[in-house]
Amino acid sequence: MNISGNTIFIPGATSGIGLALALALRAKGNTVVVGGRRAEALARIASEHPGIDTVRVDVADAASIDAAAKEVLARHPELNVLVAMAGIMQVEDWHRPESFLASAEQVVTTNVLGPIRLIGAFVEHLQTRPDATIVTVSSGLAFTPLKATPSYNASKAAIHMLSESIRLQLADTTVKVLELEPPSVRTGLMPGQEDNEHAMPLDEFIAEVVELIETRPEAKEIQVERVKFLRYGEARGDYDQVVATLNATDPHGK
Repeated sequence: MNISGNTIFIPGATSGIGLALALALRAKGNTVVVGGRRAEALARIASEHPGIDTVRVDVADAASIDAAAKEVLARHPELNVLVAMAGIMQVEDWHRPESFLASAEQVVTTNVLGPIRLIGAFVEHLQTRPDATIVTVSSGLAFTPLKATPSYNASKAAIHMLSESIRLQLADTTVKVLELEPPSVRTGLMPGQEDNEHAMPLDEFIAEVVELIETRPEAKEIQVERVKFLRYGEARGDYDQVVATLNATDPHGK
């Protein structure tokens, strides 16, 4: 993916990593469209950041995704990058079904079906562009599980394998598949995460991500140094130690 000259749609970007990435990519000379559920948040972004377009979209709702895709492509037919950013993370107790079933269904609908539906809404258009990219967003927890969030871990593992698979299928097109694999980052994804000393500061994470995109335009995965501890535990042969360390230090792992 080239760092500039793109037209990019980032749903789930009204806060956290999504918004920070949108602003950083805008600063690099891209046209950026931000999507989200909350109209007031979108209005605030449009007011505070002139030049960034916004569209309302609920990635847990198939009809909303279809409507947003039509709106985005009508206004930005040159769109060539989709960042499937939206996701939720919830603590679950799998000892009792009433403690996890509703949460698990919500997580899978948002984190797995959401990106699948987004890609489905844009993939034909992206194949018409001379240079296009689908950016998926997995997690370090796709490779090392956090005890407290089983469905989130599983959803991100699914996104990793989805990315690997569609990259193979789309190899005969102009569409690249780039997987972003964040570590824990100081955002509002989970209660207390913004102040978690074990999480990576958001500005540092975004700066490293942008640098990696800029210096490695042909990369298949974007991995900041912090995530490699989780990403490569099995390859290094210290997977059990990585699992124990993660769950001993993360406030949600107890």
